[in-house]
Amino acid sequence: MRYENKVCFVTGAARGQGRAEAIRFAQEGADVAVLDICKTFPTTGYDGPSPEDLAETVALVEKEGRRCLSFVADTRDRAALADAVASIVGELGGLDVVVANAGICTGSAFVDVSPEQFEATMSVNVTGTWNTLQATVPQLIAQGRGGAICVTSSVAGLRGLPFLSDYSTSKHAITGMARSVANEVAQHRIRVNTIHPASVPTGMTTPELFPLVAGAAHTLAPIFMNALPITTTPAEHIAAAVAWLCSDEAAEFTGIALPLDMGTLLR
Repeated sequence: MRYENKVCFVTGAARGQGRAEAIRFAQEGADVAVLDICKTFPTTGYDGPSPEDLAETVALVEKEGRRCLSFVADTRDRAALADAVASIVGELGGLDVVVANAGICTGSAFVDVSPEQFEATMSVNVTGTWNTLQATVPQLIAQGRGGAICVTSSVAGLRGLPFLSDYSTSKHAITGMARSVANEVAQHRIRVNTIHPASVPTGMTTPELFPLVAGAAHTLAPIFMNALPITTTPAEHIAAAVAWLCSDEAAEFTGIALPLDMGTLLR
């Protein structure tokens, strides 16, 4: 019950890591607010989540006996985020933890990344994260009781993964963003950290990546190899790490980039 009497806000929570994180916070006593755009992007090769997916997340949180607010909104929409934060504070009584998890991913050779693909990836992953932090940090500061922010980056935010150039660019950007914000808000006892998963089985898939990697296996395949004999990390394990990182047990940690990568970065 590390989150009893606390309020946690998770973006990109209709499924996958965001859903697992929302449920984990509820299991540990938090009231939860969840947000997702609930749409498919024309530049991605997978179907996006639906409003029904977000409703299922709400039901799973409420099954744990906690309150849950939900918002179908685009993190690129600053006004929508501001309205969501106002509703969270008004209905749940404040804000303690923010998980900026919303993002999209595409795979292609660098020379084939279209302007539309690059713009979509950067706007969702970078601008959306920027807006999420700008909408929530003032509230955390005003409350005067500290808080924790976790930004979902990726192994691609610490390494230049091939055939994921637009995604890697965006994830490097939000890693730097989090570190800069961490320096500014530390005086307010607000901690900002990033997590860096590798392969997590969610609805966000990039099958177009596989033939590209196979075609350059003699030089590039080792970049994707894990040190551990494990191929994927369950979303629930990511959520457990986030729950620790945002808890008082990690009160001394800010500005860290936590790999949750099965040892990929050891290679």
